Amino acid sequence: MSSNKTQPTSASVALFLNALFPEQKKNDSWILYRLMEKITRAQGVLWGTSIIGFGNYQYKYASGRSGDWFLTGFSPRKNALILYLMCDISHDQIDFDGLGKYKKGKGCLYIKKLENVNLTVLEKIIITSISLTLKNNQ
Repeated sequence: MSSNKTQPTSASVALFLNALFPEQKKNDSWILYRLMEKITRAQGVLWGTSIIGFGNYQYKYASGRSGDWFLTGFSPRKNALILYLMCDISHDQIDFDGLGKYKKGKGCLYIKKLENVNLTVLEKIIITSISLTLKNNQ
């Protein structure tokens, strides 16, 4: 069975974040870093070259594939900050009301600027996502 291509590294998260440009992306990334660190009570780890993951869990699919992954994380990409919320974010227990401007994929939120979202609502979404992820992987 193959393993995930994206793996945790020992690279410095601080160096990665401090090298971000423009300044707003760097500042937003540090805010997300501190928020996710507070929620997970874990330091961020650079996964691959551009994803910062917090915490970890073991997953196992019905197919038998299994592995380790982070509970939540983000990646500061060119067009948006991508927040990795490991459960299906269309789940009816995840409430996006009042979040602000965002786009969503199956397990990700895309946010251009943190000033466009309510951080209290975002925190609740991340907490709920982690709870659902852990519940679904027991």
